[in-house]
Amino acid sequence: MYQALYRKWRPQTFDEVIGQRHITETLKNQVKSGRLSHAYLFIGTRGTGKTTCARILARAVNCENPVGGNPCGVCPACRGILEGSVLDVVELDAASNNSVDNVRTLREEAVFSPAAVKKRVYIIDEVHMLSTSAFNALLKILEEPPEHLMFILATTELQKVPATILSRCQRHSFKRIEAPEIAAYLETIAQREGFTLTKDAAELIARLAEGGVRDALSLLDQCSASETIDLDAVYSAMGLAGNRRTASLLDRVLAHDTEKALREFAAMWMDGKDPAVLLTELTGLLRDTLMMKVAPKGGASLISGGYDSATLLALGKRMTREELLSAMETLQNALGAMRLSTDPKTTAELCLVSLCDNTLGESVGELRARISRLEEQLRSGVVVTAAAPVRDTAEEEAPPPPEDEYPEPAEPEEETWEPDAAEDVEAESVSEPDPEPVPDPVPAAPPPAQELSREKLYGLLASMLPREIATRLDDDRSFRASVENNVLKLEVVPGFLYSRVNRPELLTRIGDAVSRLAGREIRAAISELTEDSAAPRRSLDELKGFKEVHFI
Repeated sequence: MYQALYRKWRPQTFDEVIGQRHITETLKNQVKSGRLSHAYLFIGTRGTGKTTCARILARAVNCENPVGGNPCGVCPACRGILEGSVLDVVELDAASNNSVDNVRTLREEAVFSPAAVKKRVYIIDEVHMLSTSAFNALLKILEEPPEHLMFILATTELQKVPATILSRCQRHSFKRIEAPEIAAYLETIAQREGFTLTKDAAELIARLAEGGVRDALSLLDQCSASETIDLDAVYSAMGLAGNRRTASLLDRVLAHDTEKALREFAAMWMDGKDPAVLLTELTGLLRDTLMMKVAPKGGASLISGGYDSATLLALGKRMTREELLSAMETLQNALGAMRLSTDPKTTAELCLVSLCDNTLGESVGELRARISRLEEQLRSGVVVTAAAPVRDTAEEEAPPPPEDEYPEPAEPEEETWEPDAAEDVEAESVSEPDPEPVPDPVPAAPPPAQELSREKLYGLLASMLPREIATRLDDDRSFRASVENNVLKLEVVPGFLYSRVNRPELLTRIGDAVSRLAGREIRAAISELTEDSAAPRRSLDELKGFKEVHFI
């Protein structure tokens, strides 16, 4: 009968455990010296060796001939515990035996001396699943157990174990195993099993295992159907072909090709891809790209393993750090909004549109990303040109008024003085006295200025001011206009409307147009319309018209 690789190659001694030397050496020394604790608590993520070390320790404390702290594996105690025939070593799963009755039964059996070995050992896996009453029932015997009794507790969630239990145990924390160490171990197992495993495939499986040897062996077992286990075989067996489509989608985003990006997403959606899963994969891809960019030498050990280093390096060259952070923030916001959205597909599409065009957002992160792109282009010698501003139709320059409505002032013609013929004869015949000096010519007077009525002035302003102001010309509390001493005074309420009018080019155009209308030079000036100026003003004659009223 075929046996899974993680069961077949489970370590039988402390020396065979990989990546947990800081724990195995301590346990070996305790076995050799005989200074054993009555309760151990093993903490760590899945597949890091907690249960394996608990079983080895149970055999080591009962071994008749330990070798350097390791169980010999040949004595009756070692063989019986390994085969499961020794009833004094009990392994419990707290997930299914978590009631107080189970713990009471355990406590009643624990007081009896072992029949076949030196110590009765209880291995309780996933101990954090015990109920509160079960933990309370375990406290007393865990604090003062008989000399023949040992508890080995294992958990993946330390925060769920009561402090009263923690204080009675000797704790050992199992760490995640480094990817290179797992890859070397996989190559050894593949050689013993007769598999053809490439180095790149071993490294990819090691990264996908996320620090767990059991997961790595399970993945290797899954890929063993192929004659040669290479990258393509791993991608095919793990169902990671979709990751390449995710990388292709990000390539469309970086090319700012919104149409192709949306088409790629639509094709993935039609193939059954969940929008939330897709955005999560994009976030993971950007995260791996960021790791390779900020840590180019050690980034290979930081990435998740779903993408090869060449792809991540190529993507990292096309994005700055600020752009990566901004894109990840956009994806995280979209994922948060998707939980409350009734149409996740639309939310994902809006997110992709925003990623393709980084000018749509105005958050601090997006502004930093755009600035970093400009700095990168300047450093690389790329000529950066400012984009043409998008002008609102309401702000477009008004067409020039007809010439007959706003006539240009006529330029005065210079007149030259010429003497009469009689004066010429007289001047020739008479030598004295000298002729009087000729007076300077007097220029012709300019045409009379036209009077500006309110209707003409406001009609002109309505065609030139932005729409927000033009619709409020009749409201004296928002806008006023008057001509005094060749100055067009524009009074606008402070705030948004004031900022829309207070632009030098707009004021210059208004001044020129009013000058043509009035036939004289008029300059436009703007000021804020305060509450005092907006209040209705009464003339002195109007106030004098009020009669004194006597109240009786």
